[in-house]
Amino acid sequence: MKLDHLGIAVPDLDAALEFWRDALGLELVDVEVVESEGVRTAFLPVGDASIELLEPIDETGVIARHIERRGPGLHHICMKVDGLQSHLNQLNAAGVQLVDHQPRPGAHGKSVAFIHPKSAGGVLLELAEPGEKA
Repeated sequence: MKLDHLGIAVPDLDAALEFWRDALGLELVDVEVVESEGVRTAFLPVGDASIELLEPIDETGVIARHIERRGPGLHHICMKVDGLQSHLNQLNAAGVQLVDHQPRPGAHGKSVAFIHPKSAGGVLLELAEPGEKA
């Protein structure tokens, strides 16, 4: 496993880019809408990992609800894995509470699944398997 990205929930992607891209000088490599998750994402590499900014485009989506309940900020940590379904099967067998028992489509053509914060010390953990754009 390797760190893939840190997901940060933001109410306004363009305003967030003023800090992450313009002030910090990180390179913006991709902006993508993930309709199934109700978000517009921006990826900014930092070393071997990235910062993923997540702006809600659907006020009923998970990121919109996260911002409403907790405000903007760190939403999740993502680890890159090979054999995502195998990892999910192992975690389920070990009694880990999963949000997703089956992989689902994520940004950059990746397959993703989430581990519930109750099993990960209060942190929402995403596992991602590289896809065609990764």
